[in-house]
Amino acid sequence: MGKVIALANQKGGVGKTTTAINLAACLGILEKKVLLIDADPQANASSGVGFTHDDITISTYDCLINDVPAKDAILETETPNLFLLPSHINLVGAEVELVNRWSRENVMKAMIEPIKDDYDYIFIDCLPSLGLVTVNALTAADSVIIPVQCEFFALEGLGKLMNTIGLVKKQLNMELEVEGILLSMYDRRLRLANEVVNEVRKYFKDQVFETIIHRNSKLAEAPNMHVPVVLYDATSTGTVNFLNLAREFLQNNEDSLRLVKSPKDDKKKNVS
Repeated sequence: MGKVIALANQKGGVGKTTTAINLAACLGILEKKVLLIDADPQANASSGVGFTHDDITISTYDCLINDVPAKDAILETETPNLFLLPSHINLVGAEVELVNRWSRENVMKAMIEPIKDDYDYIFIDCLPSLGLVTVNALTAADSVIIPVQCEFFALEGLGKLMNTIGLVKKQLNMELEVEGILLSMYDRRLRLANEVVNEVRKYFKDQVFETIIHRNSKLAEAPNMHVPVVLYDATSTGTVNFLNLAREFLQNNEDSLRLVKSPKDDKKKNVS
């Protein structure tokens, strides 16, 4: 049975969608069958793997609100083994429309259940809020990845999110676990970034991924080309970071892969 992982943080601009796209894509490259569910009405994850607004006829909204089977909405991307359940701006209204639904927190779980066995991993890219759609994602998930930006307000709201995860686990989904906190947008030259890394590791210890996602121009450019960074520039630091994150993720899930090394690391060894 496939594992469902939500990517959540109510704070915007922390690299959540970038992580969802590129971790899912790298796992696909590593021959895992992966489904990316775009649960954000901005639909950035959808465009980031090649599907614009005009390409989408059935979306997450239709599956949640109109009970359209998820399999009817799933699209195959250009990335090997990566599939997409796309989003649409209509999803903005889902928060209100779900309020009067019976068992409203379990609608997404019911949507995913029939397709869960079809994939090794299912990632849900949540919108930057702790509303009903995000609660649905956390209720449907086996675990949650929390991207945290290596900047001044990194820890702001993280405690609130942890409390929300705790409440969901207590009341709605006893199996929910924190897959890991992911430090992103890291610039080793900045003292503040290093302080944030130290603070997050100090307070959350083993819950923090060893892999850190560095600031990288190719990561910023890839969404404009509507492809994951691994297809845009296979040798970039962004690609190496996310391949290493995929390796760590697989190791944590009792899979094993050789650590992918940066070409820059090899150059450093040759110089020394």
